[in-house]
Amino acid sequence: MRPPKGVSAYVHHHAPGTGAGARTTLLLLHGTGGSETDLLPLARLLSRDAAVLSPRGTVLENGMARYFRRIREGVFDLEDLERKTHELGDFVVEAAEHYGFDPAQVIAVGFSNGASIAANLLLRRPGVLGGAALLSPMALPEPDPLPDLSGVPVFIGTGRTDTVAPPEGAERLAALL
Repeated sequence: MRPPKGVSAYVHHHAPGTGAGARTTLLLLHGTGGSETDLLPLARLLSRDAAVLSPRGTVLENGMARYFRRIREGVFDLEDLERKTHELGDFVVEAAEHYGFDPAQVIAVGFSNGASIAANLLLRRPGVLGGAALLSPMALPEPDPLPDLSGVPVFIGTGRTDTVAPPEGAERLAALL
């Protein structure tokens, strides 16, 4: 069976869940220069039983994979961010149908560029993710209107001295979410 266009649009890794944690799917989203295998060890630390869906970013910047373009470090190409957010959302929805997992049980685990697109997915496509762990995300433009994300658990972790994704940006993002 040929996968749907949205699923085949991304090079990705998928592993079905097992045991008690099988209902949850961890959507692993790497940082700049990463791949679909980078966060697999983290997934098993978070949950040995969860299903895993890990797409590789489709944008190349100096040969490094990303999920969306930026104009320069710290400055997003907002038009591309919007387009790529919807592409990723479509991928998750189509992968849920193709692989047979519940989209309401998808928890994004993203680092840096992956954390930023996961946060934007929460803000622009509510209902696609059931929650998120965002590691070193950057502040995002505020959508109008803000979605109702009550009941959607989100963890944000950032370093106090991170010069690329400073804590003030994570605090603004936390306020949005």
